[in-house]
Amino acid sequence: MIEPVFKQYVKNALNDGSKALASHHAPNLVADLIAQIRPSKPQQVDAAIKAIQALCYLLNSDAEKARLLREAILQLLSERKPISLFLLARHSVFTGFFTEMRRRISHKFLPEAIDSSYLIDLFALFFTKESDEIWVLAVPNAVWEELIVAIRFNEASVEITEPCRQNLLAATQVLSYRIAALGLEPELLRNHPELEQHTSPFITQQVELAEFLASPDQNSSDFNANTKQADIKHILVMLDQCNAIILKIRRNSAQTGTSIHLTYLLQRMAQQIARLEKLLHILDCLGPDNHCQDIADNGSTEASELAIHKSANPEVVKLFKELVYSECHKNDVSEHWQENVEVMALRVTENASRTGEHYITENRTEYFALMRSAMGAGIIVGFMALIKIFVAKHHLAPLTEAILFSLNYGLGFILIHILHFTVATKQPAMTAAAIAASIDASDSKSKEMNNLIAMIANTTRSQIIAIFGNVVLAVPVAMLIAWSIFYFTGQHAVLPEKAHHILLDVDPLHTGALFYAGVAGVCLFLSGLIAGYHDNLAVYNNIPQRLRALKWLQKVLGISRLDRVANYVENNLGALAGNFYFGCLLGGATLIGILFGLPFDVRHITLSSASVGFAVVGLDFMIAWQTIAYVSLGLILIGFMNLTVSFGLALYVAMKSRKVRFKQWRLLIKNLASRLNQHPWEFIMPPKKSLAPSIDALAETPVKATVKGIEVKVKVNKH
Repeated sequence: MIEPVFKQYVKNALNDGSKALASHHAPNLVADLIAQIRPSKPQQVDAAIKAIQALCYLLNSDAEKARLLREAILQLLSERKPISLFLLARHSVFTGFFTEMRRRISHKFLPEAIDSSYLIDLFALFFTKESDEIWVLAVPNAVWEELIVAIRFNEASVEITEPCRQNLLAATQVLSYRIAALGLEPELLRNHPELEQHTSPFITQQVELAEFLASPDQNSSDFNANTKQADIKHILVMLDQCNAIILKIRRNSAQTGTSIHLTYLLQRMAQQIARLEKLLHILDCLGPDNHCQDIADNGSTEASELAIHKSANPEVVKLFKELVYSECHKNDVSEHWQENVEVMALRVTENASRTGEHYITENRTEYFALMRSAMGAGIIVGFMALIKIFVAKHHLAPLTEAILFSLNYGLGFILIHILHFTVATKQPAMTAAAIAASIDASDSKSKEMNNLIAMIANTTRSQIIAIFGNVVLAVPVAMLIAWSIFYFTGQHAVLPEKAHHILLDVDPLHTGALFYAGVAGVCLFLSGLIAGYHDNLAVYNNIPQRLRALKWLQKVLGISRLDRVANYVENNLGALAGNFYFGCLLGGATLIGILFGLPFDVRHITLSSASVGFAVVGLDFMIAWQTIAYVSLGLILIGFMNLTVSFGLALYVAMKSRKVRFKQWRLLIKNLASRLNQHPWEFIMPPKKSLAPSIDALAETPVKATVKGIEVKVKVNKH
């Protein structure tokens, strides 16, 4: 089926009757050959390999067909404005994050028009299916190199290859200018001030490339390969320095924070540097006068093999695959989002990780301190539940009610944080990032698996005691408040009808309580991201330093007090924002259900427990033990859903942001089950003593040592 493609191409060229018109059919020849190579299913890579090998056999056995294909490809590379194709992946180099996002979304529904005078647009005619990148990338590089060798580009005349080489040189020049311009971006200079103090490699690489392009070797027949290679190596050294600066800024962003603009800027620069390096490597194998071929014509077998090898440069195949991938993903919205948000997500989750470490207890002192902290939160939640009940009694407009609910929850959670108390369900979103960091380490080092299991055990028991602390006081405090109201006013805070409704709200089987608990878990997860985002914001935008510079605040608070406030904001802005927005999410959920007519609500273990406490008093404690058991089961399941959903989402994002692909799940589950079987109490209560030997114990233990063949015993001095 491949040979008829050439016959049709020749027939069309003869009918046109001129070389200029014949070149008009070059895109058709390439497109038809790709259509013949393309397998019926993208996963059928073997079929594509066989088709390529069949084409290689045809080209090797018929020099005329090889010439036709060679000239068609070279005409495309010289006449169809290929510079834009060489530069980078589609339009992303010219635009910002949100501009590119809008472009991709709009072009999903209304694809852009194709201008056949540009090779970048012709790629859409060559690779018409988005799945083409699957088989193109799966075909081994060696097979594509065989095809390049079969086409024998080394036999092409200088008249047709030189324009192609000049286009490559022009593309490198444009890329170099862009890299130099991005190296002067204010945000880059702000994050790496040394660029202003010393010679910037972003500028130097452009100077080096300009000297390389202006050298006589690039414009005359006096070709000196050694000089050319030396010049290119100088440029590559400068590009390596540029990459080092980009890597350093990315690493520093863990302490200094980042922004979407900086993230996108660094990604664009890294892409352009990688593309420039690839083009330089390709040019390194090309000479302006086809030097190797001249020697080959004089009968040198070595030179012939060298010329063929250069024509099959592996960098050409890599560039080809990159271009195909770019074409197939030019309107991929999810890929664009993932690539650019990855670093931001890493910064957010790392900030949450540092916060989450405070929620993981390792000894009994920390364990009982966390319990007391959670019990304090239970007291405040009891009053928050009371305020919600009073607001709901007035049956206000839905929007007004949602705003009051949000303020009640948001300010209540902020008060809990200010008083150093703990809401149990806030833990998973924070601790997930810390566990993801352990997973990252344990996946590369199997010896770290025990540390990962120990962290899971620590997190589990910390979560259990925090829930216990919340509920063990939230319920009795709510009951005490309800009884006090009844004692002093003679009326229940919750009437029997409302009390039955509260008990029905936690029914796990006959209502959507578990689904609503999952919604609350999503809110918890989002609040964790919000907290990490604001921590990043405080660091990156220098919020504490800007607060200290406010003259009117200096006059109101005084310099020393303002300094303490700024320090508090620096360390707690994320937590305050996360708690407030979490309250807003909980308070506004019911309004969303009303607006859209959907059964949409939230169930939170601590708030639901406090509400049940009010309901029990409202029914004068006239509740059967079966009802109490059933309600308790509902509360346990609500708490389980809160924790599972929030922790699962947070762990997923933390692992994705770190690009962690954990491959030892089976080993982890096996070891975890073994630890649970051997030491089940460890998942509920921390051990009395640390597993590590104390200094006192070491002091009493003789240590054997051998000195010059003589064995001696020494004791460790603990002082």
